[in-house]
Amino acid sequence: MLQRNCMQRFMIFIIAISMLAACSAKKESLPESASVLHQNQDVLTQVIIYDVFTPPVASRIYAYTSLASYEAIRFATPGYASLAEQMNGFQKMPVPDSNKQYDFTLAATQAFFTVARKVTFSTDSLAAYQEPLMDQYRKVLDKEVYLNSTEFGDSIANVILARAVQDNYLQTRGKPKFIGHQEAGHWKPTPPDYADAVEYCWNTMHPFVIDSAEQFKAPPPPAYSTDTNSVFFKMVKEVYTINKQLTKEQEEIARFWDDNPFVTQHAGHLAFANKKITPGGHWMGIAAIALKKTNADKVKVARTYALTAITLFDAFISCWDNKYKWDYVRPVTVINQYIDSVWSPVLQTPPFPEYTSGHSTISAAAATVLTHVFGDNFSFTDTSDLRYIGMQRNFSSFLQASGECSISRVYGGIHYRFTVDTSTALGNRVGVFLIRKLRL
Repeated sequence: MLQRNCMQRFMIFIIAISMLAACSAKKESLPESASVLHQNQDVLTQVIIYDVFTPPVASRIYAYTSLASYEAIRFATPGYASLAEQMNGFQKMPVPDSNKQYDFTLAATQAFFTVARKVTFSTDSLAAYQEPLMDQYRKVLDKEVYLNSTEFGDSIANVILARAVQDNYLQTRGKPKFIGHQEAGHWKPTPPDYADAVEYCWNTMHPFVIDSAEQFKAPPPPAYSTDTNSVFFKMVKEVYTINKQLTKEQEEIARFWDDNPFVTQHAGHLAFANKKITPGGHWMGIAAIALKKTNADKVKVARTYALTAITLFDAFISCWDNKYKWDYVRPVTVINQYIDSVWSPVLQTPPFPEYTSGHSTISAAAATVLTHVFGDNFSFTDTSDLRYIGMQRNFSSFLQASGECSISRVYGGIHYRFTVDTSTALGNRVGVFLIRKLRL
């Protein structure tokens, strides 16, 4: 009898140890939540690069996916309000059933990729990453928890996508091309590819937070003139002079902030393209750096990505409305015609009008919001572009980074100083409005 009792106790002990080990293995086999969210974003960025989305379209992709992720994971920590319900055109967001258990990181991942598959092309690349991750959750979580979580993620995604199909994006795909015209002072296709203008009707997109594309109007740029004493011509000559005398650091700054997603290289009759992150992708990368530096928890990670992406999206809409309203001529066009026929800028001129500056606008807007989230004088090393161009730079604050980004466009020879300064102010206004409207 004693031997039997001892054996029973031993078996109970072994079973208990096995159960503890199984529980421990379950916990260890699930990746850390914040790391999952960071990796989700990084995978999306790689797809955006591969698919060569234009900068405005990339901002739309980041916005919808990041918002879906936040709306699903915010319930993991009490007290986080919906962002979508404070914005234009979104229905009331689903809430979890109090009688069910969820893994909200899994729900956020499901929501993120359900949306991502609808707003990108390379869904096979997304699946190659997502499926093994989902299998990991499937093996560890109880079946009911897994199903509850993925179903909740899909319910979030469906509301997000319902808004996406009504934001006028599909209508913008069918518009005729804009190739400029010959009137002096207005934009026309620029070398080396003389491509038609990118996203010329982006101002018809429905913004997330700002009231309309026309809400923030840029002041009129200097009037076009070939008079060498005019404000305009002096502005053009400044770009030319700076580019002829660039220091090594100024050229490095220009190249660091280039962020042109599709730069064509020409060698004789051959041409090839280099793919890089978009301007918006660069600032999503900066948000990631700040979040990792502060060891932000999963809900703050998702919320910050969403806020950054939403800001980029609305800032692009505002900028593009001003850009095509003024239809302003690029420096290379004027310089080649009146100053130096063989001059070319350090950076390849993007295919759209000069005023206002997209980089300056969206960078100032994002920096304003990130400063609100992380505080003034937040120092960081920007490695966002390291894997693509092998460069990194140090900054003492987000606003310093956005300021350097802005002037980089003058160093690159593709914008006037008046434009980048005015566009920085425009972006700051967009950022401040978002902070106030969303009660951040």
